[in-house]
Amino acid sequence: MNHAKMHVLFVCVGNACRSQMAEAFAATYGADVLVPASAGLMPASAVHPVTARAMHEKNIDLKDHFPKALRYLARAQFDLIVNMSGSYLPDPPSGKIVDWEVSDPVYMDYEDHCAVRDEIERRVMALILELRRESEPKFRGQGSGR
Repeated sequence: MNHAKMHVLFVCVGNACRSQMAEAFAATYGADVLVPASAGLMPASAVHPVTARAMHEKNIDLKDHFPKALRYLARAQFDLIVNMSGSYLPDPPSGKIVDWEVSDPVYMDYEDHCAVRDEIERRVMALILELRRESEPKFRGQGSGR
């Protein structure tokens, strides 16, 4: 049975660290169940170099990623918006909003930046596993299977 993929938007403040990591993990691990995007409330000029380095350590390349404003995606339709900004989302695109409390690593040292990266990876994987469970066909117990 083929299910439609969930469109998920990850939002943080600058779209330079947290939401970029979440989008990249989601694209790498969950392309079978979701279509990820990311944006920021006040987008930075580039992905943070420490974020790029931390993700490279996970064999994920962010060289083609760039910060985008939330309004850049205003017309897009999302099933789920994951808010990691710690702030209210002004005029978010359509979709259910969930808040993830994730520290902003922008001024953290490399070790702490990686700890945030690992927390985001765990949260994204939990989301992916939940979506996979929801998309599994439901068996009605017909026959004994023997």
